[in-house]
Amino acid sequence: MKTSLMSLSASALVLCQAIAVHADVKVGDKSPKFESVDDQGKPWKSTDYVGQKILVVYFYPADLTGGCTKQACGFRDDMKKLADLDVEVVGVSGDSVRNHQLFKKVHDLNFTLLADEQGTVAKTFGVPTRPGGTIKRKIDGREETLTRGVTASRWTFVIDQLGNVVLKNTEVKAAEDSKSVLELVNGLQ
Repeated sequence: MKTSLMSLSASALVLCQAIAVHADVKVGDKSPKFESVDDQGKPWKSTDYVGQKILVVYFYPADLTGGCTKQACGFRDDMKKLADLDVEVVGVSGDSVRNHQLFKKVHDLNFTLLADEQGTVAKTFGVPTRPGGTIKRKIDGREETLTRGVTASRWTFVIDQLGNVVLKNTEVKAAEDSKSVLELVNGLQ
């Protein structure tokens, strides 16, 4: 009896941890708190932004790939309009800090990228991940190998100034994401 109670308790603990790690964030929920490392290798905490600005957290599969580049360049091109509406944008992928630095350099990205190599931030939001991968790209005349820990699905969340999730888009069209977010944020004003 004692052994089976201990076994049951251990099973309940594992189940609780699985639920906590694989959240299902919905529109209307309070934003989960999360921390990561930014593209400069510095700690980044959501608590420094949530409640201060409108926060866009977009998850994407990989730096320097077709759809991900279109999505990032869309946010880059719309950044002035978004900043004027008090919006902070962060892109999150399983890429390393170094990969993010290369991605930002090649495409002159003007917003923060977070390194989520273990998929912890993705799991906090309930974003599906699969194993990472490696790609090669020529940058400044040199072949670079970019390896990412996990590959996140392309999902976008918008968190309002009260810390509430006001958008959860699980069917993001990469090239149109920034325009969709801009339209939504304009509607919040």
